[in-house]
Amino acid sequence: MKKFKLQYVLFLSVLFVFTNCKSDKNNYTEKSKPVEIFRTSKSDYPNISVHRGGKGLKNYPENCLETIQYINDNISAIFEVDVAQTKDGQLILMHDNSIDRTTNGSGSVKNLTYDEIKNYNLIDDFGNQTNFKIPLFSEVLDWCKTNNVILTVDIKRSVRQKDVIDAIKKAKAEDNSIIITYDVVQAQSAYKLAPELLLSVSARNHEELDRLLQTEIPTENMIAFTGTRLSNASLYKRLHDENIVCILGTLGNLDKQAEVRGEEMYKRWHKFGADVLATDRPFEAYKAIN
Repeated sequence: MKKFKLQYVLFLSVLFVFTNCKSDKNNYTEKSKPVEIFRTSKSDYPNISVHRGGKGLKNYPENCLETIQYINDNISAIFEVDVAQTKDGQLILMHDNSIDRTTNGSGSVKNLTYDEIKNYNLIDDFGNQTNFKIPLFSEVLDWCKTNNVILTVDIKRSVRQKDVIDAIKKAKAEDNSIIITYDVVQAQSAYKLAPELLLSVSARNHEELDRLLQTEIPTENMIAFTGTRLSNASLYKRLHDENIVCILGTLGNLDKQAEVRGEEMYKRWHKFGADVLATDRPFEAYKAIN
């Protein structure tokens, strides 16, 4: 009987550790802000960025809250999402200018109200219609706050940067948000609007990094997107010397390379200097480098 009790206690202990190891990885937002988390001098930040909140998953569409929840239940990651704006000014998750590709409806986002958009269901990348709806950006922010999840926010061209940053501040989700910028001008305007936020800045080569370092933006406010091709090792070293974390976009060609040549490619790119992999294959990439 004593032996049975001991085995039972050991079983419960192992079960507790297993079921809580994933949630422990997401406790970083309770302690620190993204500007404090993503430093090369640290190593406990998520090293996977999930493109469009999750792509290529059967029954789980892109830019969908349920997809983010599903992936987050299985791996520790940050989630890149696209923010568009409806006719009545509501911020939603949507990559395209229209809802044709990703829902069972049609029409331009800017010509549809959110009440109209709610009538349609999201479709996955295989053409399967789901019961999931296009989420409001505010809904996703609230969920991220509750679950200690960080978003990298890609603002569509038709949307004002200020409107998105105001929505983040209104939700008090600064600790869960990184703003994506594509050039120095966008980075400077975002920094002026929200100097407390971490910015994803484009630093694909030494020239782009030089321009960023010449601005008033502190390096601690930068996480560097180095493009969708492997950069020169000297760029990664220079960024690391500045204590700037590097993101490599494996989405597209590099993901295809890894699929054909083996998942160990992700580990090789990570060791080369890519601290975070922005990918359409989050489960495979995560398994390879963790």
